[in-house]
This record gives sequence, C-alpha cells and structure tokens, in this order.
Amino acid sequence: MRIITDTCSECGTVVAANELEAERIMQCPGLSCDAILRFADLPEDARRYFLNHHDEYEL
Repeated sequence: MRIITDTCSECGTVVAANELEAERIMQCPGLSCDAILRFADLPEDARRYFLNHHDEYEL
C-alpha cells in the first residue's frame, strides 16, 4: 500500500487520495480556503495505482 495524497496549492492542506476519489471534485478542507481539488489532478500513475488497489484503501 502506498500513501497517496494531494496538497492544496493555495494553503498547503494535505488531502488523501481516497477522499478525492470519493468526491472527485471537492472544496479544500483547509480553513478559509476556497480552492477546488480534483482527483484528476493527481499524477496519472498515482490515480492508476489507487484505482487498481482500491480495496486496500477502503476504511
């Protein structure tokens, strides 16, 4: 299992890939941050790995 995250370019908040995959498009959870984060913004290899190993990331 790899830890796959994305970082908000506006405020630096780190978001897990499983949250991004579940929502696909979400507002950054950082305080007072209006940035939009997308699963599609993750690098292609990270998205592919996450989707191919989805069952390992379920809570």
